[in-house]
Amino acid sequence: MSRLRGLYVITDARLIPDARLTAAVEQAIAGGARMVQYRDKGADATRLHGHAEALAKLCRARGAMFIINDDPALAAAVRADGVHLGRDDGDIAAARTLLGPDAVIGVSCYNQLERAKAAVAAGADYVAFGSFFPSSVKPDAVRAAPALLREAKACLRVPLVAIGGITSANGAALVTAGADMLAVISDVFGHDDIRAAARRIAQLFP
Repeated sequence: MSRLRGLYVITDARLIPDARLTAAVEQAIAGGARMVQYRDKGADATRLHGHAEALAKLCRARGAMFIINDDPALAAAVRADGVHLGRDDGDIAAARTLLGPDAVIGVSCYNQLERAKAAVAAGADYVAFGSFFPSSVKPDAVRAAPALLREAKACLRVPLVAIGGITSANGAALVTAGADMLAVISDVFGHDDIRAAARRIAQLFP
């Protein structure tokens, strides 16, 4: 998918208060974010639905893709563009049945090329590798090396997403290694000027 290229921002409730969520994401899109993932581990279904619905509307209006983390049912309910699945987040085929043939389904593959190959065979539209650098969001995450992106690029025919501790200072090396998208949390939403922070990373893509 040629549209899967550029800055991919992921929300974090610890960095973005509820009242600022939509405005923060709007600023990230204005700075060049091409994809937005709503990620919130809260248990209040009404709150999650309200946020997801507002972000889905915003992304449609601003021309950004909108993905829900972990929850195909919520993605279907708000007509998101797709869903991102981790190790324990369910089956690709079930998500495809629920969301339809045009949905974007991404899968976390950590530092495992074989997992990525299996995900692509099962119908994943993109695969994500990382953490490439120490991450304050997931400090215990397994680490991946940039060489994994080069190896994956040689054998997979889907876009590759790099995640984990990525900043405007270290992201260029991952783009060079083969990342089609850089998934970023803190180095966008951890700044007062979210738009400028997003632009610094978006500009890493030629």
